[in-house]
Amino acid sequence: MSGNAIRLAGAALAVGLAMGSAHAEDAPAKAAADIAKYTSIPGFTAAGEPFDAKACMADKSILSIPGSSSVPFLATINASMARIAKDVGFKFQIWENQGQPTQWVQGIEYGVANKFNLIDLLAGADPRSLVPQIKAARDASVTVTASHVTGFEQDVPGGVSAAIPIDYKQAGKLLAEWTISKTGGKTNALVLVTNEVLSTDSMVAGLKEAFADCPDCTYKIVNVSIPDWASKIQPNVQSAVIADPGLNYVIPIYDSMSQFVVPALTITGATDRVKVATFNGTPFVLDMIRNGQVEMDVGENLDWIAYGLLDAQMRLLCGLPAVKDPKIPLLIFDASNAATAGTPAESSKGYGDAYLAGYKALWKL
Repeated sequence: MSGNAIRLAGAALAVGLAMGSAHAEDAPAKAAADIAKYTSIPGFTAAGEPFDAKACMADKSILSIPGSSSVPFLATINASMARIAKDVGFKFQIWENQGQPTQWVQGIEYGVANKFNLIDLLAGADPRSLVPQIKAARDASVTVTASHVTGFEQDVPGGVSAAIPIDYKQAGKLLAEWTISKTGGKTNALVLVTNEVLSTDSMVAGLKEAFADCPDCTYKIVNVSIPDWASKIQPNVQSAVIADPGLNYVIPIYDSMSQFVVPALTITGATDRVKVATFNGTPFVLDMIRNGQVEMDVGENLDWIAYGLLDAQMRLLCGLPAVKDPKIPLLIFDASNAATAGTPAESSKGYGDAYLAGYKALWKL
């Protein structure tokens, strides 16, 4: 190689290193700017035109089949939906289960046999494993929805009548961005996922997108199915903490996992060096933020979710256009605002109350 060629190659390498360094320095600032958009009390935005919900739903019925009744996030949403349905004046029933696909099958069959107008697969009951049952329900003129199961960018799964999506991809992106901003672009994370839940694909896509902008970040993804959370999350976290002294974050992408993450950090003496960033806004996890056990939760008002999902489902039963975005906002909770959710935290606190008047007017109650 000639002297000029060597000099040119050296200059190109220097430019490349400089660009890489600038990229690494930009990552925390870019992440912090995105996070800042989700730190203010959200306002209410209607997902469609007003309608007379009480008149329309007087003779209608909805059966909800959650991914698992043992997950506090889902149990809280279902409880709110049941309360709201009573206020509007229609039959609403919950199919209690422990996250087994055979139980979801039984739930759909029960809904068809008992002539429910709509069967909802809520946040984890995967339509892809229920295609024959969904078809049988729809053949019996039952509307079948998949709520809080898919991200905006995902296709409607399993032949359901409609999907009611959530911005899962942005939630996953925010989890990664939080750690990037807090570590100065030096995240070393254990990411806990549940692959049989369809929304996981969307969340992981967002998380990977954010980490792709952070050249000095590393992460490892571990899958744990819902029925195994209680037995497998804690040992997985303990092993990871012990094996990697540089680990600085655990990201359980669904916050009900946190109840099994925190004990692992306590037992290993890692609570000071390993922080927890998660998603959902389940009240007991917001209490854990206030108590210093979890650092951050990308929250959704679980009561607002209940209103938003029922709004979309009632519109389907009332012959109105399907909702593509239920307008359920995200809000980041950390030590600075966790107390606004109440002591102890409640599913409807910390997000303002604009949605309550908003839905009342929207449904002409």
